[in-house]
Amino acid sequence: MRVLIADKFEQSGRDHLAAIGCEVLYQPGTKDEALVQAIQQSLPDVVVVRSTKVTQNMLVSGALKLVVRAGAGYNTIDVATASRRGIYVSNCPGKNSIAVAELAFALILALDRRLADNIVSLRRGEWNKELYSKARGLFGRTLGLIGLGQIGSEMLPRARGFGMPVVAWSRSLTPERAESLGLKYKASPEEVAASADIVSVHLALNAGTKALLGSRFFGAMRAGAYFINTARSEVVDQAALAQAIKARQLRVGLDVYANEPAGGSGPFADPLGQDASVYGTHHIGASTEQAQEAIAAETVRIIQTFKETGKVPNVVNLAQRTPATHMLVVRHLDRPGVLATVLDTLRAAEINVQEMENVVFAGAEAAIAYINLDKAPLPAVLERCRAENLNIIEIGLLPIRPK
Repeated sequence: MRVLIADKFEQSGRDHLAAIGCEVLYQPGTKDEALVQAIQQSLPDVVVVRSTKVTQNMLVSGALKLVVRAGAGYNTIDVATASRRGIYVSNCPGKNSIAVAELAFALILALDRRLADNIVSLRRGEWNKELYSKARGLFGRTLGLIGLGQIGSEMLPRARGFGMPVVAWSRSLTPERAESLGLKYKASPEEVAASADIVSVHLALNAGTKALLGSRFFGAMRAGAYFINTARSEVVDQAALAQAIKARQLRVGLDVYANEPAGGSGPFADPLGQDASVYGTHHIGASTEQAQEAIAAETVRIIQTFKETGKVPNVVNLAQRTPATHMLVVRHLDRPGVLATVLDTLRAAEINVQEMENVVFAGAEAAIAYINLDKAPLPAVLERCRAENLNIIEIGLLPIRPK
């Protein structure tokens, strides 16, 4: 199996891929048209990326079978095209959760103690203990979480360590689960904003979260509160945030921006990065050695499983529900040609197979095939299946009930 790695990737992961028999093409920094050409020329089975975009042109250029995002999200991959081409898309959720939570708390502490300003003053030869002694402290301050997935959940033990009560909103959070986690449930992001001294965002980017935090949200925040975003810039209305910094005197910690350079370095012109009320980092949330080693190990696990079984862990683009309406259950002797006969009969009846599984009993004498169909075969079709292969013991039809 040939694996093209188009971004920086740990040596341990590359060594492990080679050890399991993969041909590794390590080409960090390959992107845009250069990546299209690389895929056309080397014809990899798998492409591994971090921040590099995987476009339609790349997906149709070669014979790709799998794209692995060596990170938590996959918004930089054209998933729709991959799905149309039958290309698996997978990612590594949760492997950078601790690293991102650590950075979120680093930004909270930095804002509270004005660490960056302290350092700049000292480097200028200025001593101003009177100014920099003014800090609120975190103990007893309420931390509000927007999103309570794996990263948001990692914020909880850290908040407890600092003696901070937590309020939270997440689409999947219920009052019962909130109680079991030792936090207060809020019914909306605005309720979190109104209840918290510090708000930290941990949302995945999707159609439901894009620009979710806008003027109503920021209008509900307490004057002088802290706002932290280490998730995705797109979940925040940037204009509303900029206005709230001035109108609500917010202090802000950001690791993500609307106008980030495409590569690892370059000019940076986002005005939020220049605001004196904003402490910013360079989209480094997942960039610890621990996180990158964990992501490399998970990437290898995904590729190794695919290589050895054909199945893909963490796949994100399989249909949650197919158009299947009925399941054909075929109990048969485990002999060559049985299922081929059934499939030929279904094809002649213009019935499409959506999913199929064949389970073999101990001793390999008998098996049961479960075949999901997009419509119910007529009784005559079922009878034809029975008549054309004497190795079929029994055949039946079950309706598929919507989940």
